[in-house]
Amino acid sequence: MKHINDITLFSSQSTAVESYHLTDEKRLTGDPLQSVQNHFQSPCKQFNVGIWQSEPGSWNINYSEYEYCDILEGCSIITDSRGKSLTVNVGDKFVIPAGFSGTWEVVNHCIKIYVMFEQQLEQT
Repeated sequence: MKHINDITLFSSQSTAVESYHLTDEKRLTGDPLQSVQNHFQSPCKQFNVGIWQSEPGSWNINYSEYEYCDILEGCSIITDSRGKSLTVNVGDKFVIPAGFSGTWEVVNHCIKIYVMFEQQLEQT
Protein backbone atom coordinates (compact mmCIF):
# COMPACT_ATOMS: atom_id res chain seq x y z
CA MET A 1 0.00 0.00 0.00
CA LYS A 2 1.23 3.52 -0.83
CA HIS A 3 1.07 6.52 1.52
CA ILE A 4 1.24 10.31 1.40
CA ASN A 5 5.06 10.19 1.39
CA ASP A 6 4.91 8.28 -1.92
CA ILE A 7 3.42 11.29 -3.75
CA THR A 8 5.95 13.03 -6.00
CA LEU A 9 5.67 16.78 -5.38
CA PHE A 10 7.68 18.62 -8.04
CA SER A 11 8.11 21.81 -6.01
CA SER A 12 9.91 19.96 -3.23
CA GLN A 13 12.33 18.10 -5.53
CA SER A 14 15.75 19.19 -6.70
CA THR A 15 15.62 17.38 -10.04
CA ALA A 16 18.65 17.89 -12.28
CA VAL A 17 18.17 19.89 -15.48
CA GLU A 18 19.75 18.29 -18.55
CA SER A 19 20.63 20.83 -21.28
CA TYR A 20 21.52 19.82 -24.83
CA HIS A 21 21.59 20.81 -28.51
CA LEU A 22 19.96 18.68 -31.20
CA THR A 23 22.04 16.43 -33.43
CA ASP A 24 22.75 17.64 -36.97
CA GLU A 25 20.64 14.78 -38.40
CA LYS A 26 17.55 15.93 -36.51
CA ARG A 27 17.92 19.73 -36.67
CA LEU A 28 16.37 21.68 -39.57
CA THR A 29 16.81 25.36 -38.60
CA GLY A 30 18.64 27.20 -35.83
CA ASP A 31 20.63 25.55 -33.06
CA PRO A 32 18.13 25.63 -30.20
CA LEU A 33 19.36 25.02 -26.69
CA GLN A 34 16.90 22.62 -25.08
CA SER A 35 16.53 21.30 -21.56
CA VAL A 36 14.55 18.62 -19.80
CA GLN A 37 13.82 18.19 -16.11
CA ASN A 38 12.34 14.72 -15.68
CA HIS A 39 10.62 14.83 -12.29
CA PHE A 40 9.24 11.29 -12.30
CA GLN A 41 9.95 7.95 -13.97
CA SER A 42 7.93 4.84 -13.15
CA PRO A 43 9.78 1.71 -12.03
CA CYS A 44 9.05 0.09 -15.43
CA LYS A 45 10.49 3.23 -17.16
CA GLN A 46 7.46 3.48 -19.47
CA PHE A 47 5.91 6.55 -17.78
CA ASN A 48 7.74 9.90 -17.42
CA VAL A 49 6.68 13.38 -16.27
CA GLY A 50 8.62 16.61 -16.36
CA ILE A 51 9.30 20.01 -17.87
CA TRP A 52 10.89 20.63 -21.27
CA GLN A 53 11.96 23.90 -22.84
CA SER A 54 13.57 25.07 -26.05
CA GLU A 55 14.87 28.16 -27.78
CA PRO A 56 13.59 28.92 -31.33
CA GLY A 57 14.44 26.47 -34.11
CA SER A 58 12.95 23.46 -35.91
CA TRP A 59 13.68 19.75 -36.10
CA ASN A 60 12.30 16.40 -37.23
CA ILE A 61 10.17 14.44 -34.77
CA ASN A 62 9.20 10.78 -34.70
CA TYR A 63 7.17 9.71 -31.65
CA SER A 64 7.37 6.14 -30.36
CA GLU A 65 5.58 7.25 -27.16
CA TYR A 66 2.27 8.93 -26.37
CA GLU A 67 2.89 12.43 -25.02
CA TYR A 68 0.50 14.78 -23.22
CA CYS A 69 1.70 18.40 -23.46
CA ASP A 70 0.63 21.53 -21.56
CA ILE A 71 2.22 24.66 -23.04
CA LEU A 72 3.25 27.04 -20.24
CA GLU A 73 5.15 29.60 -22.33
CA GLY A 74 5.79 30.43 -25.97
CA CYS A 75 4.52 29.29 -29.33
CA SER A 76 5.32 26.23 -31.46
CA ILE A 77 4.15 24.84 -34.79
CA ILE A 78 3.79 21.07 -35.12
CA THR A 79 3.59 19.81 -38.72
CA ASP A 80 2.77 16.25 -39.76
CA SER A 81 4.45 14.24 -42.53
CA ARG A 82 1.77 15.39 -45.02
CA GLY A 83 2.41 19.09 -44.35
CA LYS A 84 -0.65 19.85 -42.21
CA SER A 85 0.24 22.00 -39.19
CA LEU A 86 -1.07 22.95 -35.76
CA THR A 87 0.05 26.07 -33.88
CA VAL A 88 0.15 25.61 -30.09
CA ASN A 89 0.33 28.49 -27.61
CA VAL A 90 0.24 29.15 -23.87
CA GLY A 91 -2.63 27.22 -22.28
CA ASP A 92 -2.95 24.62 -25.04
CA LYS A 93 -3.13 21.03 -23.83
CA PHE A 94 -2.91 18.11 -26.27
CA VAL A 95 -1.73 14.54 -26.84
CA ILE A 96 0.70 13.54 -29.57
CA PRO A 97 0.07 9.89 -30.48
CA ALA A 98 2.73 7.21 -30.77
CA GLY A 99 3.64 6.84 -34.45
CA PHE A 100 3.36 10.59 -35.22
CA SER A 101 6.15 11.98 -37.40
CA GLY A 102 6.83 15.39 -38.86
CA THR A 103 8.49 18.55 -37.55
CA TRP A 104 8.40 20.71 -34.43
CA GLU A 105 9.19 24.41 -34.75
CA VAL A 106 9.62 26.64 -31.71
CA VAL A 107 8.65 30.16 -32.77
CA ASN A 108 9.09 31.80 -29.34
CA HIS A 109 10.93 30.27 -26.37
CA CYS A 110 8.69 27.36 -25.35
CA ILE A 111 8.16 25.64 -22.01
CA LYS A 112 5.86 22.64 -21.63
CA ILE A 113 4.90 20.09 -19.04
CA TYR A 114 5.06 16.63 -20.56
CA VAL A 115 3.59 13.30 -19.55
CA MET A 116 4.90 10.43 -21.67
CA PHE A 117 3.88 6.81 -21.90
CA GLU A 118 5.98 4.41 -23.97
CA GLN A 119 4.14 1.16 -24.61
CA GLN A 120 6.39 -1.91 -24.53
CA LEU A 121 5.96 -4.00 -27.65
CA GLU A 122 5.60 -7.70 -27.05
CA GLN A 123 8.40 -9.88 -28.38
CA THR A 124 7.18 -12.57 -30.80
